[in-house]
Amino acid sequence: MNKLIAWVEVPVKDMEKAVTFYNKVFGLSLEILDFGHEKMALFPNDEGALSLAKGFNPSAEGLLASLNVPDTMEATMARINKHGGNVLVPKTKIEAEGRGYFATFKDCEGNTIGLYSNK
Repeated sequence: MNKLIAWVEVPVKDMEKAVTFYNKVFGLSLEILDFGHEKMALFPNDEGALSLAKGFNPSAEGLLASLNVPDTMEATMARINKHGGNVLVPKTKIEAEGRGYFATFKDCEGNTIGLYSNK
């Protein structure tokens, strides 16, 4: 079976601010694509995008997408706080055997996003 999650779109109201936040926190090089009625910044590996579209609003409630940390959970959480986000649930061990750690944070646009690390 291929990965279950095919695509995730993170709604934003300020695309430039959101792109800067995700680039700095996750070490990405997201670029804004303008499709007229919608703007997107595509995540690597065709996993999803930041999306600015009418009626698509950031939210702290609803779907929780979790992102792999690029280095350590602690370093990622420090960058989140430094660049305008807020850690909601600190690094927590997942009790299921063979699983790592999770955390949640609020991004600079108000979305609640998960973090995952197997270290």
